[in-house]
Amino acid sequence: MTSDNTPSFPAAESAATGDENSPGVGSIGVDTIGVDSIKGSQYWPASTLYVVATPIGNLSDISARAVQVLQAVDLIAAEDTRHSSGLIKHLEVDTPMIACHDHNEAAACKSVLDRLSAGQCVALISDAGTPLISDPGYKIVKSAREQGFRVAPIPGACAVISALSAAGLPTDRFAFEGFLPAKAQARQKRLQQLVDSNCTLVFYEAPHRIVATLQAMAEVFGAQRQAVLARELTKRYETIIDGSLAELASQVNADRNQQRGEMVILVSGSAALDDERSNEEQEADRVLRILLAELPAKQASTLAVQLTGLKKNYLYKRAIGFLSQDE
Repeated sequence: MTSDNTPSFPAAESAATGDENSPGVGSIGVDTIGVDSIKGSQYWPASTLYVVATPIGNLSDISARAVQVLQAVDLIAAEDTRHSSGLIKHLEVDTPMIACHDHNEAAACKSVLDRLSAGQCVALISDAGTPLISDPGYKIVKSAREQGFRVAPIPGACAVISALSAAGLPTDRFAFEGFLPAKAQARQKRLQQLVDSNCTLVFYEAPHRIVATLQAMAEVFGAQRQAVLARELTKRYETIIDGSLAELASQVNADRNQQRGEMVILVSGSAALDDERSNEEQEADRVLRILLAELPAKQASTLAVQLTGLKKNYLYKRAIGFLSQDE
């Protein structure tokens, strides 16, 4: 650390050559962090909040830049200091840490902002992966930006992107839904709101809910909708399995090993099923939408049975899905 609490990073190659006209640490001034390779030749002032991605499993996935930032900042705000202490020790980092989680984020935010106001730099990390992606930190980042402090991302591992890259599903458009509601009724309602989304859907899920969630998805999205379960990514027991939602639900239910660890579920968009759906089913959607403009779901689906000849249970679920999307 320098005497003014500004992190002391290695100088850029141009500065190391002694070129006095090159913008190195010494030529920038004491109120800024120097240009260097780990920041991609960017200028960063003091009072910077670094949002640092950490490994989601394999510790070798930490970037050199992330390590140097964690070593150089004045404080690390960690989701769980007990969990992160193992990583910090492995990296030989001795920067002090404070906890920043859902239950103390307001107090932690004040501590971080006080440090930034004093000219210090802070790193924000989660237990694993990129902070704020289904992890705490939103209030801190939002408040720091609102008060004019620099917020710098230090990119790295992210389970969402890692799963997408290996799933074999379309990646040109996708929506990250995070964790679905824990209660069955609320989960069903959210899935119904997504039933006609035509982009790849990505979810996180807890091990004890994985079977129930896959079964609910098969019921709402359709048993034949294609999906992928990516489990324990970058870890020893990493598995990535694909198939229809019905197949995945059955396979996971029968294999306790597939009910352990960190889970990412990826579901193909409804557009992928357009060619597989019959003309009658597509016409039924058109009829339902017209009827729902004037009638409740139960009456609309009853009339749609007479007009299309399709099963009432199927039409009622489609009607509920359309109404959920409109809420």
